[in-house]
Amino acid sequence: MNKSSTRGIFLSTALVFSILLITNLPNSFAQEVSVKSIALEETTVIELTNDSTKDISSFRIWLGSDFSFKSFKTEKGWVGEKTPQGVIIFTSSETIKPGESVKFGVKTDKAKPGINWKALDKDDKQLDTGKVLADDLPKVTKNSQPKQNQPTDNITGSISEDSTFRIIPEKPNVGSTIRVTGEKFGASEEFDFYINSKKIGSFQTDSNGHFMTTMKIPENENADRVDFKIQNKVGEEKKISLRIGEVDNRIPVDDVKLTVQGVPNVIKRGDELNIFGTGNPGSAIKADIYSPEGVVINSRTSAIDSKGNWKLPEPIMVPLDSMLGEYKSTISDGRQTIDIKWKVEPRRVIIINPIDLQFELGDVMKFNGTAIPNVPMEIRLEDPIGNEVYSDIIQIDETGLVEFEYQTTMNSPKGTYTLIAAQEKNKELIFAGLGQLAVIPVNLEFDKLNYKATETAIITFSGQPSDVVSLLIVDPGDKPKESDITIQLLPDGRGKYSLPLTGYASGVYTAVVQKGSAQSSETFTVGLQIGSGEIEINTTKVDYNPGDSILVLGETGPNIILTLTLIDPEGNEIKIRETYSDKTGKISEDSFRIPSDAEPGVWTIKAKSGANFDITKINVLGVVKEGIVVVVTDAGKLDGVNEFINIHIFGAKQTVRITILSDSGEQIEKLEFPASKSGELNLPWKIPKDIVPGTYTLKVSDAVNEAETTFEI
Repeated sequence: MNKSSTRGIFLSTALVFSILLITNLPNSFAQEVSVKSIALEETTVIELTNDSTKDISSFRIWLGSDFSFKSFKTEKGWVGEKTPQGVIIFTSSETIKPGESVKFGVKTDKAKPGINWKALDKDDKQLDTGKVLADDLPKVTKNSQPKQNQPTDNITGSISEDSTFRIIPEKPNVGSTIRVTGEKFGASEEFDFYINSKKIGSFQTDSNGHFMTTMKIPENENADRVDFKIQNKVGEEKKISLRIGEVDNRIPVDDVKLTVQGVPNVIKRGDELNIFGTGNPGSAIKADIYSPEGVVINSRTSAIDSKGNWKLPEPIMVPLDSMLGEYKSTISDGRQTIDIKWKVEPRRVIIINPIDLQFELGDVMKFNGTAIPNVPMEIRLEDPIGNEVYSDIIQIDETGLVEFEYQTTMNSPKGTYTLIAAQEKNKELIFAGLGQLAVIPVNLEFDKLNYKATETAIITFSGQPSDVVSLLIVDPGDKPKESDITIQLLPDGRGKYSLPLTGYASGVYTAVVQKGSAQSSETFTVGLQIGSGEIEINTTKVDYNPGDSILVLGETGPNIILTLTLIDPEGNEIKIRETYSDKTGKISEDSFRIPSDAEPGVWTIKAKSGANFDITKINVLGVVKEGIVVVVTDAGKLDGVNEFINIHIFGAKQTVRITILSDSGEQIEKLEFPASKSGELNLPWKIPKDIVPGTYTLKVSDAVNEAETTFEI
């Protein structure tokens, strides 16, 4: 910082007025630091004087909510930075010592703002703070026409060694208007203003010998170094030498259109918005955001760089409790104004909940809610140890209402059950407790299966609200690739993480998310190709009943991406699943299930990768439309210990009675459960450990019909 008397010579063309004489203002609030300001329209000059006993290292200013900064200027040696909150921070490598002063110039969107300020020392400790209101500049003396025969009595000595003046800006251009200001000249006297020997105007000082006036540099003036001179009527003069620039040296204001990007037409609660655009170079944008009720709920500002680009430095998080509806924002760069609109919608399109927080053994677990109308929904129910106990594809009608029931038994595992509901690309996990309150586990999901090594994977997490979870990435060689990644879940229990894949080799990776002892994992692939080698697929059996799951096995080239499609007898694609072959070329996919209302006949499973494909056929058995039908399938070790069978009943009415008999007619089990509204009952039954191997008969009946089937143990 220059400590000489020329400290204040710094203002550019944006300020265009003098600030040499600033009188003590009554609205300067500080005692340790004196702050004064004067204003001309939207331009304000602030003078800071250090009256304290400590050095000042930084000076901060900010405005009230009705004003915003458009630009600022500093003295030589000082730099300024405007924060996203609208605070301008001035700093310098040289401090303002006691008794010294410094000046700053600012331009605002409205005239004569009240400016809040704070002075800090080198340790960022506050020395003083306050608010200053600007006074008007002294009235500018109107130029008088040059007079050839002006009396010269009593004016000798009106220019002394102490007389000084200055030109603003310091680098004027040909044809530009300049401001000339000076002090300590003869009081109330007329002086002439010259460029070299050419007189271009006259002015008169005030009673204190001060003046402030404007002059215009002639259009035919040469762009060169010239002498600006002030001369009295007896030929005494003061002069300064400056270079006049070409008119082309002026900084043009490009006609950059005001634009806003990063705001989609539909926004979900919890979304992050990265907003940017273009506008008037060197200025700033201000955005006022209006709620659906028309109330201003937020205002944001951002500086526009010299090329006309702007960007909010931090993403905007849409609050989870945002009012739903249409929002509007009015955005201005001081030259143009535009309005944009968007809608805030619920983050979830599938909203399903259990009717109770806790169910008891033997209860019917009931879920209801809403989803996308007229779009099929795939539902899967998993028990506490992750075994799938039920799945189906249900049709959602035009109302969008969803209802689902599952009959538990006294042998059902206790714990947290997970209902997985999926429609198109939307998937939700719903949790219900059996025999205890549900414990929400931590889960993760990728936005797709296969990525390029130049892409970024988007991972969505769900768990307990506001939990902090850790993420581990395991490479194809089962070695940790990434670790010690922590993610803070939002208050709605959701979170997102962007995983850059630069440097990832091709292969199958596993992502593991953990919270304490609970964890969940998901596979994703990087750099897998399509169409390399023949494809062969098959299923583990030929005949299937409605509701049965399908295990697809096969072989192709190693690390290949392929698509599996389940097709009904009419040629309708019921489900499409993207999967992959492992490093040995093996294919294994168990996500397909026959819908409970499936049409009987020959169904097709098609596997395709590039130009290569293969199909396999399965036979879906019919379900009698009238009467009751029972199907028994092997369910495996649902609790990890005991063997189960799954009893699937269709077309039942009211209460269903179930009897299991041995081949000798001995009654092994007798059960009774209410059927669902759709007439279905899906019941896992634990096989007693001491049961004798053989053929058993299962009889079912309701108020009208009865049916039976046999199964082997």
